[in-house]
Amino acid sequence: MATSEIGDARALLDWYAAMGVDEAIGEEPVDSFAPLVPEIAKAKPAPRQAAPNRAIAAASSFDRGSIGEATSLAALEALVGQFDGCGLKRTAKSLCFSRGSEQARLMLIGEAPGRDEDLQGKPFVGRAGQLLDRMLAAIGLDETSIYITNTVYWRPPGNRTPTGEEIEACAPFLARQIELLEPQVLVLLGGAAAKSILGVSEGIMRLRGKWLSYRGAAGDIPTLATLHPAYLLRNSADKRLAWRDLLLVKKALETP
Repeated sequence: MATSEIGDARALLDWYAAMGVDEAIGEEPVDSFAPLVPEIAKAKPAPRQAAPNRAIAAASSFDRGSIGEATSLAALEALVGQFDGCGLKRTAKSLCFSRGSEQARLMLIGEAPGRDEDLQGKPFVGRAGQLLDRMLAAIGLDETSIYITNTVYWRPPGNRTPTGEEIEACAPFLARQIELLEPQVLVLLGGAAAKSILGVSEGIMRLRGKWLSYRGAAGDIPTLATLHPAYLLRNSADKRLAWRDLLLVKKALETP
């Protein structure tokens, strides 16, 4: 490879790192500097295949009406695993459906799984999740008394923000997830989760610290938006604001 090509390759890798790319998705390396070849010239004759199995074809399709027929969180998770309508599934390693107790009175919803979550298949298990666990422990809660999920169930490449289309694709599952859990209190971690779930436009600093309401199938659920633990890792001075929010949650859970 020529010296100029090596320099170009290094510049490209530096740009990838700046954009948050931390892993390769494809099985084979790609020469980004190779001349473009028309797809027609590269195309190979397709091998002869047997007639498609109708049962397999039917299983690959997805009936969104079946979401409401899921009578348990386990059944809903199985449906999410079959769902191919969110593009994030194609680049993620794992489905990150939930973490915690299915009898929890407190449900927390974040934005999206990150790298650690993608590797372990559970939401909030990285540095931000560990901070969240310590915060909840400070008000007497642990994984046996909480339930955690995200607005999308697969990690966006490079930990980018999920698009509106990706959030919308997962929204019917999340609504049913809330309906099946029937939490006493709902906590939205960060402005992105608050905006998508409550349909508001205000920033998190305007939303946090006051009770809002989520219109559930069985009635309104008291809802509190607070600062995302990933934000708190970068802005430790604002942990005092998150602590005030946690005290509101604690009081609400103690109220019959």
